[in-house]
Amino acid sequence: MTFRSFPARAAALALVVVAAGCMQAPVAPTAAKRGDIVFPPPPEEARFVYERTIYGSADVVPAEASADLRQMVTGEGRKSEGLSKPYAVAVHRGRVFVTDSAQRYVRVFDYPAGRFYKIGEDEPGRIVKPLGLDVDASGTLYVADVSARDIKVFTAEGKYLRTIGGTQWFDRLSSVTVDPAGERLYVVDIGGVSSNNHRVRVFDARSGAHLMDIGTRGAGPGEFNLPRDVAIGKDGRLYVVDGGNFRVQVFGRDGKFVKSFGALGKQFGQFARPKEIATDAAGNVYVVDSAFGNFQIFTAEGELLLFVGERSERDGPGKYMLPSGIYVDEDGRVYMIDQWFRKVEVYRPASLAAGQGWLKPATRAPAPGAPKAAAPAAQPAAPPSAVR
Repeated sequence: MTFRSFPARAAALALVVVAAGCMQAPVAPTAAKRGDIVFPPPPEEARFVYERTIYGSADVVPAEASADLRQMVTGEGRKSEGLSKPYAVAVHRGRVFVTDSAQRYVRVFDYPAGRFYKIGEDEPGRIVKPLGLDVDASGTLYVADVSARDIKVFTAEGKYLRTIGGTQWFDRLSSVTVDPAGERLYVVDIGGVSSNNHRVRVFDARSGAHLMDIGTRGAGPGEFNLPRDVAIGKDGRLYVVDGGNFRVQVFGRDGKFVKSFGALGKQFGQFARPKEIATDAAGNVYVVDSAFGNFQIFTAEGELLLFVGERSERDGPGKYMLPSGIYVDEDGRVYMIDQWFRKVEVYRPASLAAGQGWLKPATRAPAPGAPKAAAPAAQPAAPPSAVR
């Protein structure tokens, strides 16, 4: 998605603010409709449209006609298996993967197939406590198991493939990021008060071989204080949330420091409690701030474009108490997790019409006896090589 700068208005400051600066090309005509919740609000040109909130299985599994009739007669609500303590989100072709650290597995909202399932409940590959996760371009899933201190790898259907790392490799595992080709893993070791191992560890995603480390504890260029997450830009650069230093640091693929942006503060473009990070196809950078209750969007060079959301004690679109995870899918949709309200909110680029792309709306289930839609085929497993 391409942004243009536009003036911030006092009435819009609670939701969206745009910094000075301009991009090279105008956006496509807006697909927002009257009545949509858009960001920024009118009269500014809409950039994102609030599309939906995912609370549980009922938001993806279509209702059956018999169930609708029963609910009309009895007045009972529709049953749904809700999120308990969601943390991170990743998306591949309409499949929304969400870690649930309280229930100790990954929940999957498969919109193209209209189904809900779980990954990591059983051996082999049982997950102890998941936090960060990511998917590569083939749909292979990588889950950071904080308690086991390893990365567990699954097919998109949930078949366990292998484990990378282990207790000897991490002090406090936080998140995992994989490059689109499924070749490199970037794993954040958040360290701690008594550890100097505040770093990003890089592994071969297929063999599990350790390739290099990026950073150590400190406040200087290329050093970290409680790093949280990594995102890969379209140019291959690495964007690392350096939480305790209240900034985002940028590195080349070789691990060399390039630059940083952000600082501690309450002004737009600054950070108070930055958590997860994502990038889109245009190279823009999205950073969640738990203290502000929003996500801020920057150019690849760190110029603030806008932010979406506000801190609130009442749930609603764009209202957050404890946001954590963020992801941008193939269509440019933004997925934002709030742990307090136990939800995933989805924002559609205003240039993308409703119903377009991979994230299809749930439809009514077929009548009994009718054939069900086939689920997308599982991806082939990568060779296990030197992994467990």
